[in-house]
Amino acid sequence: MEVIDFGFPGENDFCPGGPIYTNPKEPSLFLSLGLPVDVFFPSRKRSRISAPFVFSEERFEQKKQASIEVLPDECLFEIFRRLPGGEERSACACVSKRWLILLSGICRDELCSQNRSAVKNTEVKSKIEDEEIEGDGCLSRSLEGKKATDIRLAAIAVRTANCGGLGKLFIRGSNSSRGVTKVGLRAIARGCPSLKVLSLWNLPSVGDEGLSEIANGCHMLEKLDLSQCPAITDKGLLAIAKNCINLTDLVLESCPNIGNEGLQAVGQYCTNLKSISITNCPGVGDQGIAALVSSASNVLTKLKLQSLNITDLSLAVVGHYGKAVTDLVLTSLPNVSERGFWVMGNAQGLHKLKSLTVTSCLGVTDIGLEAVGKGCPNLKQFCLHKCAFLSDNGLVSFAKAAETLESLHLEECHRITQFGFFGSLLNCGANLKAISLVNCFGIRDLKLDLPELSPCNSLRSLSIRNCPGFGDGSLALLGNLCPQLRNVELSGLQGVTDAGFLSVLENCEAGLVKVNLSGCINLSDKVVSVMTEQHGWTLEMLNLDGCRRITDASLVAIAENCFLLYDLDVSKCATTDSGIAAMARSKQLCLQVLSVSGCSMISDKSLPALVKLGQTLLGLNLQHCNAISSSAVGILVERLWRCDILL
Repeated sequence: MEVIDFGFPGENDFCPGGPIYTNPKEPSLFLSLGLPVDVFFPSRKRSRISAPFVFSEERFEQKKQASIEVLPDECLFEIFRRLPGGEERSACACVSKRWLILLSGICRDELCSQNRSAVKNTEVKSKIEDEEIEGDGCLSRSLEGKKATDIRLAAIAVRTANCGGLGKLFIRGSNSSRGVTKVGLRAIARGCPSLKVLSLWNLPSVGDEGLSEIANGCHMLEKLDLSQCPAITDKGLLAIAKNCINLTDLVLESCPNIGNEGLQAVGQYCTNLKSISITNCPGVGDQGIAALVSSASNVLTKLKLQSLNITDLSLAVVGHYGKAVTDLVLTSLPNVSERGFWVMGNAQGLHKLKSLTVTSCLGVTDIGLEAVGKGCPNLKQFCLHKCAFLSDNGLVSFAKAAETLESLHLEECHRITQFGFFGSLLNCGANLKAISLVNCFGIRDLKLDLPELSPCNSLRSLSIRNCPGFGDGSLALLGNLCPQLRNVELSGLQGVTDAGFLSVLENCEAGLVKVNLSGCINLSDKVVSVMTEQHGWTLEMLNLDGCRRITDASLVAIAENCFLLYDLDVSKCATTDSGIAAMARSKQLCLQVLSVSGCSMISDKSLPALVKLGQTLLGLNLQHCNAISSSAVGILVERLWRCDILL
C-alpha cells in the first residue's frame, strides 16, 4: 500500500510542538480512495477557540490574548487625540461604546496641533458633501422617542465634529429606561462648540449638570427651548446666562423649578434677547418678567406669557418697556385684572406693537380693551379668545381707537352680539382686510335699521364658523357692506339658506377666489349655479363638504364655468357617477385636488372619468366611497401614480 504524504516545508514551524498525532499512519486516520492509494487526512472536528494555540504532542494550552482593550482610558485618550483626521476618529468610534464615549469627550482644543489643520480641511469638504446642511450653512439633527439616547448623542458629536460642527439639535424624549442624561449633553458640548440652537423636550433625566455642560462648551448658543424638563432649576439657567451671552431666543414651558432667580440672571447677562416665551412655569412671577423685559427693552420683539402667576405689575412693565415689541401673546393669566390691561395701554410704550393675541384673561373688559386700542397706534392683527367680560361697547370702542387694524378675530366671546360685530366692522377704518367669528353664540339675527353707510371696501376676507345664530339677515347686511370680498368662509351655519348667500354673490364686485360652505346643509344647487356663472373666472377653491342638497347639477355648472378652479371638495354631497363624468368631459377644468369622501352613489362606473381627471390631480380623497370596489381602487392607484389617494 502506497502512502502519499502531503508534507509542507517548515511544517515544524507551523506546529512548533511537533506533529499532533504520534503515529501519522494509524489506520483510523486514512481515507480510502480506492485500492491503489490511501490519503492521510486529519480529524474534521476542530475546537473553536479565538486565541492562538501552543501545540504539544499530547496537549495544548490557550495563550492569553494581548489586546488594546486592556489599556486604561487615559492611554486610549492620548491615542485618539493623535489620530490624523476625522474619518479615522469616526472609524474608531464604531468599534465599541467605550471608544465612542472616549472619542466624544475629546474637545477640539485637546487634539494634537498637527491634526487641527486636517480637521479644518475635513470640515470644508464635509460642508459641501453633507446632504443635511440647511440654507444657513449649519448641520441640524433631531432625535425623538426611543432614539433619544446618550449613545446616539455621542455618535452625533463625533460625526458632526468632522463636518463643520452641529448647528441645531432637537431632542424629543420619551425613553424612560435609556433616556438622555448629562452624559449625552456632555458629548454634545465637547464635540459641538458651534451649536446655536438647542431644543430639549420631555427629558426628566436632564438636570442642571447637563445644561451646565452645554453652557460651558457651547458659547455660541443663540436659541434655547426647554419644555417639560423638571430637573432643571435656576442654577442651570444661571450657567446658560453667564456663558451664552449671545442668547436671542428663550422658550420655557412646564419647567416647575425655574423661577425668578434664573430669569433675572438671563436678563442681567443676555441683553440681546429678541424673543421670549414662558408657559406654565409656576415659579415665575413679576420679578422675573420685569427683569427680562426691562433689560431687553430696545431689542425684544416677541413676547409670550401663558399660565403664569403674574399680576398687573408685569403688564405695566410690558407696557412701559416693550418699546420694540411687535408680537405679544397673553394667555390664561388669572391674576391680571382690568387695571393691568388699562395700565399696559396707557403706558404708551407699545407703539411698535403689530400683533396682539389675548386668550382666557378675565381682565379683558371694555375699559381695558379701549385703553389697549389707544395705546397701540400701529396694531394690525388682534385676536380675542374666551374673553367672557367683553361686551359690544368695548369692542366698538376698541375698533374706533385702533385705526390701523387690518385683521380682527373673535372666538368664544359670547357677549358679542350682532350690534358689536357690525359696529366694529363700520368703525375699524379703511384698513380692515379680514374679520373672523368662531363659536360666538351671542350672535343672533336681528332686524337692524342701519342708515345709509359707505361700504367697507377694504374688507377682503370674511370667516364665520359655528355661530348658530348667524343667518340670512346678517349675511344680507354683510353683502351690502362688503362688496370687495374675495375669500368667504361660512362653515357650520345651518341657518344660512340660498337667499342669504345670494345677496353676497350679487353684491360682490371683486370676484370670489376661495369659498368654504362646509356644513351649510340648507344651500342648494342654485347657489353653486349663480356662483359659478358670476365668479367662475376667479374661483380657485370651493368647499361644499356636507352640503347634502348639492347634486350633479352643481358639478355640471362647475365643469362649464370654472376656469381656474384647482381645489374642489364635494364630500358627503348627493353627487353620482354622472357628475364625475360631466367634470371629466370639461376641457377647461384642471383640478389638482378632488375630494368625494362619503359620496355613496359614486361607483366603479366613475373609473374612466377619475382616470381622465387624474391627468392633473395631485390629491384624490375616496374615503368611505363604499360603492367603489377594491379592484377599481387598484387600477386607480396604478394609473394615477403621481396622485396621493386617500382610501
